[in-house]
Amino acid sequence: MLANEQEERDLQKFLRDVDEITNLVQGLNSTDPAVQEKAISDTEKRLEIKDQGECKSKLNRTVINSQDATTQNMETVRRDSFMAALEKDAKDRAKRRKKNERLANALKGKGNDAFNKGDYATAIQRYTEGLEKQKDMEVLYTNRAQAHMKLQEYKKAINDCEWALKCNDKCMKAYFHMGKAHLALEDYNESRKSYKKMLEIDHQKENLFKDCMNEVDLHERKAKEEEKALEEFQSGKYTAVSMKELLQKLNRPDQNILYYAGGIRVLTELIKDCTEQTLFRTNNGFSIINDNKVIRRGLSVAKKNTAEVELSLSLLILWQAVCNGNEENQRLLLTHPDVNVQLPMLLSSYVPEIQKESLALLSLYSQTENGRNLLVRHQNLTTWLQILIEFVSVMDDRASCAMNLLSNLIKEEKFKIQCRIKLSTSVLPLFTQLLKTAKQVNQPALAQCIGIMGDLCADVIIRLQMAENQECWQAFLKLVDDCCSTGNSAGYQECLFTVLGLIMNLSLESNLVIQEHAVDVSRKCLFLLGSKDGRIVTRAIGVLSHILPASSMAVEEAVKGGVVKRLLRFLKAGGQITSSYAIKTLAVCTRSNSQAREEVVKSDKKFDVLLKLLASENEIVVGNAAFCLSKCFEVPGAASSLLNSNVVMILLKHAGGEAKETSVQENAAVALGKLCTAEPRHILRLRELNGMAILNSSMKYVQGL
Repeated sequence: MLANEQEERDLQKFLRDVDEITNLVQGLNSTDPAVQEKAISDTEKRLEIKDQGECKSKLNRTVINSQDATTQNMETVRRDSFMAALEKDAKDRAKRRKKNERLANALKGKGNDAFNKGDYATAIQRYTEGLEKQKDMEVLYTNRAQAHMKLQEYKKAINDCEWALKCNDKCMKAYFHMGKAHLALEDYNESRKSYKKMLEIDHQKENLFKDCMNEVDLHERKAKEEEKALEEFQSGKYTAVSMKELLQKLNRPDQNILYYAGGIRVLTELIKDCTEQTLFRTNNGFSIINDNKVIRRGLSVAKKNTAEVELSLSLLILWQAVCNGNEENQRLLLTHPDVNVQLPMLLSSYVPEIQKESLALLSLYSQTENGRNLLVRHQNLTTWLQILIEFVSVMDDRASCAMNLLSNLIKEEKFKIQCRIKLSTSVLPLFTQLLKTAKQVNQPALAQCIGIMGDLCADVIIRLQMAENQECWQAFLKLVDDCCSTGNSAGYQECLFTVLGLIMNLSLESNLVIQEHAVDVSRKCLFLLGSKDGRIVTRAIGVLSHILPASSMAVEEAVKGGVVKRLLRFLKAGGQITSSYAIKTLAVCTRSNSQAREEVVKSDKKFDVLLKLLASENEIVVGNAAFCLSKCFEVPGAASSLLNSNVVMILLKHAGGEAKETSVQENAAVALGKLCTAEPRHILRLRELNGMAILNSSMKYVQGL
C-alpha cells in the first residue's frame, strides 16, 4: 500500500513537472519579448535547482518490488532525459541569442551608417533585419522610429516607440520620439503626455522637457492663429470673395505674420488661370504684398522661425501661381528690388521646403527662352552654378529639380559667361569632391551634373580651366575606379557613361596635365572595353581616340595591352559611332607604332575590315581607314596580299576627287602610292584604270612621309 501511494505521488509530481516544462517551452517560443524573457529566467532557475540535487528521486526501494523499481527507474530516466533535453535547448537558445545579438548589433551599425548618409529607407530595412534577429532590442525600435520620422511616417514611428516601451517601459528615447511624432500629427495632448512621461523617468531632463513643451505650445498657437486668420478671410462665402477684397485685407499694415501667410494662401487658391493672374497684377498685387514691411522683414531674415517659414512658403507658392505661363508677371516679380535679392537667399535656405519651392519657382522661368532671359538680365548668376551643384548631395527630388534647372540655364550663353568667374575657385573644388564621394551622393543627380559640366565645356574658356585642373583628372580616375569595382547600379553606370563623355570633351585640349594622365586614362578605358554595356564600350573607345594622341607612352601601353585586336573585333560588328571612334583609335596606333601595324596585318590578312570601311558613307571613317592602310603597307608582304582585290579601284575613286574632304583624297592617294611602291604589280591594274596620272600626283605625298 505504501509503495502504491509513493508511486502515485511520484507520478503526480512527474506530471506537474511535465506541465511546468511545457509552459516553459511555450514561453520560450512566445513572440512577446516580455513573456520570452520571463520563460528564460524561470528556466535558468529550474536548472539551478536541478544542479543542486532537488530533482533527484527519493523512492523507498525497500518497499517496492523489482517490477515497480523498474517502472520507477524508467520514469526517473524519462524525467531526467526530458530535463537534460530542456537544459540543452536552453543552452542552445543562449548561444543563438548571443549570436543573434551580435548580428543585430552589426545590422544596427549598418542602419546607423545609412541614416547618417540620409538614406532613411535603407536604414529602416537594416533595423528591421536586426529586429528579426533580436525582437527585444529596444534601440532598434527607437532608431527605426527616428528613421520613420525623417520620412514623415509618423504613425509607424509611434508604433515602433510603443514596441520599444514593451521592451523597456522607461525608455527615454521612445517617449521623446513619440512626442515628436504626435506633434507632427498635430495631436498636441498626446505629445504633451509623452514628454511628461519622459520627465517622470528622469527629473534631470527638466530643461529638455521645457523645450519640448514650448515647441508643442508654439505649434498649437500657430495652428490656432492660422485657423483664425483663415476664418477672417473666409467669413463670407468663398466664391464671393473677390481678388480686390482679398488684396485690400492683405494691405492692412502691422498685422501678425501668420495673418499675412494665411491670407496669401487663400489668395493663391483663388488664382486658377490667366484671368486671375491678370487681375492680381492690375489690382497692384505685387506692390501690396512685396512692399509690406512685415512681409519683407519676415522674408529677409536668414534664420527663420516657424511663422517666417510659413510666410516664405506661402509667398513662393503664390509667386508660382501668378507667374506660371504669364511673362508679364514674371517680369514684374524679378524687377522688384527685394525679390531680386531674396531669391538666391531662399534658394540657399537651410529649410528644405523653402529650397523646394524656390527651385519650383525658378524652374518656371528656366523652361522658356523669355524666362531664362529675365533671369540672366535681372539676377547675378555668378554663384548659381555652385549653389545648384550643391544639391547633388541631397537625397530627394530637390537634386533632380536643381539639375533640370541648371540644364535649362546653360542654354543661355550669358549664363555660361557668368559661370567662368567662380569656376576654378568655387565650382571645381565642389565638383571634384562630389566625384570622389559618388557613393554618398545622389547618383542620378551626379550623372546629370557631370553631363552638364560636359555641356559647359562647349565654352572654350571653361574647357581650358577644367582641362588644366589636376584635381579634376584625379577625381575622374577615382570615379572610374569606383564604378568598375562596385558600380553595378544604374546610377553608377550612368555616372561612368557621363564622365567618359566629359573626359572626351576635355581631351580636345592639349596640355601637360592631360599628357600626365593619358597613360592612366587609357588603362581604365582598356579595362572598360570588356564592359557588357555597349554605351560604355563606345564611350571608352571614344576616349582612347582622343587621349592616345597626347602620349606616345600611352599608345605603346595600349598596343601591348591588345587594343588592336579588340578594335578590329569592334570594327567588324560595331555600329556607326563605335566604328568611327575605333578606326580613329586604330589610325592613332598605326601612325607611330610598328607593332600596331604588324598586328593589323596579322589579324586582318586580307584587309577585309579596312576595305569594308572604305565603302562607308562617313568620310572621316574612310579617311582614317585609308590612313591605316597606308601605314600597314609598310609591313613586308602586306601589299602583296591584295593582288586579287579591288583595292586599287577603291583608292583611286577616293583619291581622284570623289570625296568631299581633302584629307580623304590625300590619305587615299598616299595609300595608293604606298601600295604600288610596296608591290609594283598593282601598277598594272592602275594602268588598266587609267590612273597613272593620279599615282604620279600622289608621289609627292609619299615622299613627304
